[in-house]
Amino acid sequence: MREDEIIIWAPASEAEAAAIALRAAATRLREAGFSVDPEQVRVAPAPPEDEWTDAWKRYFRVARVTKRLVIVPSWETYMPATGDVVLDLDPGRAFGTGAHASTRLCLALLERLCEEDELMVRRFIDVGTGSGILSVAAAKLWPRASGVAIDIDPQAASVAMENFEKNGVAPRIHVGDEPVATVPGTFDAVMANIQADVLEALLPELVSRVAAGGALVLSGLLAEQASTVAQLYLEAGLTLSQVLTLPSDPEWSAVLFRRPGPM
Repeated sequence: MREDEIIIWAPASEAEAAAIALRAAATRLREAGFSVDPEQVRVAPAPPEDEWTDAWKRYFRVARVTKRLVIVPSWETYMPATGDVVLDLDPGRAFGTGAHASTRLCLALLERLCEEDELMVRRFIDVGTGSGILSVAAAKLWPRASGVAIDIDPQAASVAMENFEKNGVAPRIHVGDEPVATVPGTFDAVMANIQADVLEALLPELVSRVAAGGALVLSGLLAEQASTVAQLYLEAGLTLSQVLTLPSDPEWSAVLFRRPGPM
């Protein structure tokens, strides 16, 4: 997303079909009351890669995303205030700049678990890690914890590793593209910022990875999807702790669960 414009990449051979589909979607949104103009959907050639790389950096600046968590891209400088937890991040080609509400919701819940719930995290897992931003936050909020960050996209796993190295947390985090079903053991904090249908499909694997007394953070949920997904996880034996929505972006929600029992 760039200011009030959304950029969608598609192969040149599929660009016109994609534009038609987007115009149809925009028409439905307009009919539902959203301020969207289907006529603004257009096809344009992509700029050279080096030009695009420099262009998107203009829209990625230092951002305080929670009370303590501050995201700092490598080309920016920032003097931390007392108590700040700095996440040095270059998203590269993977999802997770911290700008999207679903990521900010996850970060807010992680901060709550660390400060308000005083959760003691020794191991965490980040399913669908993208840029690795949630793993970086977890590793810095719990400096003695080790983690697993997985993404079925090998390119995302590569970007995540680069960000772990920038933040000095790489030795504590295993990065891979294996499915969560193959990851052994349980974790004090389980994080998954994906989308509703995937979260429903992964329910058995995610629930079984939450240790006694541990927490599960789910995001990537539209607000109207949160209650449905939450009910499925409640029926699987977890306890609902919080459904969080940002006042500034009420379209998205994240859900925090706890597994009963001592850690």
